[in-house]
Amino acid sequence: MSDTITSPGYFELVNSQRAQRDLRSDPIPEDWIEKILEAGTHAPSAMNSQPWHFVVVQDESVRRAISEGARDAWVGFARDMTKDQTTPGFKAVDQWAMGGLAEAPVIIVLCGDTQVLPLEQMGSSIFPAAQNILLAANALGLASLMSNLPLFAPDGALAKTLGLPEHVVPLATLPIGYPARKLGKPRRRPIKDVTSRDRFATPW
Repeated sequence: MSDTITSPGYFELVNSQRAQRDLRSDPIPEDWIEKILEAGTHAPSAMNSQPWHFVVVQDESVRRAISEGARDAWVGFARDMTKDQTTPGFKAVDQWAMGGLAEAPVIIVLCGDTQVLPLEQMGSSIFPAAQNILLAANALGLASLMSNLPLFAPDGALAKTLGLPEHVVPLATLPIGYPARKLGKPRRRPIKDVTSRDRFATPW
């Protein structure tokens, strides 16, 4: 690898995972990208079909085209779906959606090949791969998030930008980069608030 990394333990890695949009534009070493992709390919998939295809976008013009599509989707409908637009969290998302996405030096577009697996069965394969990618990035000290916003760019702009054939469908975008600032610990509800024992509403 290009730099020495001491990977955290599994539970430390999982418990520190959080979405981060504020990324530096510094390039990521190619061997790091390959390690991240390899982690993605080791996710479980339906019948071991491995229906994924990863488009690794590094070219600035392509990244900006993806960002513009996300902006169009945000302005077109997604922004208005946010109830409270006064929070710092909303402001961060708004800034990212209005152009900040393009600053990510790598955007992995995770696609599903419908010639390998029907689209309606794709989620159980694609989203474990996405989680593996997010955790691998975290293990390398990189920041990331998963967003579906670019998928809703008008007129199928994302697929057109990437030159995808009809049977390859974009299902998630994962911007990855060095964190521009350090974030605190992720806020999570206690497991007792989201867990039942044996039957719903029976306390854990």
